[in-house]
Amino acid sequence: MKSIIKPIIYYFCRISANVLSYSLVRKCRNVKSIIYSFWISSEFKVMGKDSFILSSIHLEGGKYITLGENVGIGKRVDLTAWDTYGRDVFTPEIIIGNNCKIGDDCHITAINKIVFGNNVLLGKRITITDNSHGKTDFEQMQLAPSERPLFSKGPVIICNNVWIGDKATILPGVTIGENSIVGANSVVTKDVPKNSIVGGNPAIIIKMIYE
Repeated sequence: MKSIIKPIIYYFCRISANVLSYSLVRKCRNVKSIIYSFWISSEFKVMGKDSFILSSIHLEGGKYITLGENVGIGKRVDLTAWDTYGRDVFTPEIIIGNNCKIGDDCHITAINKIVFGNNVLLGKRITITDNSHGKTDFEQMQLAPSERPLFSKGPVIICNNVWIGDKATILPGVTIGENSIVGANSVVTKDVPKNSIVGGNPAIIIKMIYE
């Protein structure tokens, strides 16, 4: 059976490649993105002009999320603002400024507040969270992680012109100063000064940029 199906698939792909060019397929994907973005835009508190979202986003609490103008959100992004968890009630807020780009498979989650300035660029598979499952005290550590109350050490603020590399993690209570770069795979546990390059786990300053 495989010997019959395999050549059929091969010739179908060859014919499709001749009929549907790569540029045409890309245009079709762009149209799909426009339709999807229009369809999901009403779920947000605000979605600015020329912002777009690729398919398969996981969105929770969109009414607490503001997107500026010309924001681009990639595929399979988890964008969640939780107002309840168990018996606890929160007032979350996620604000994403103008011209921000968020790569595929990123995870951004808030019970407190996460703010992006303008022109922020995120690579792929980045985690940004303002909360964790429980405090690190003896009583809560006896509970299963999923049963611990959500807890926030403070908001996450990412200032203008910040670039965050693939697979980085930004933890609660952190501010990343403007014009800074966070290296790939970094875990940011403390504030990052403006005009700096940080990397590592935990992230440390690698270089400061001066005039």
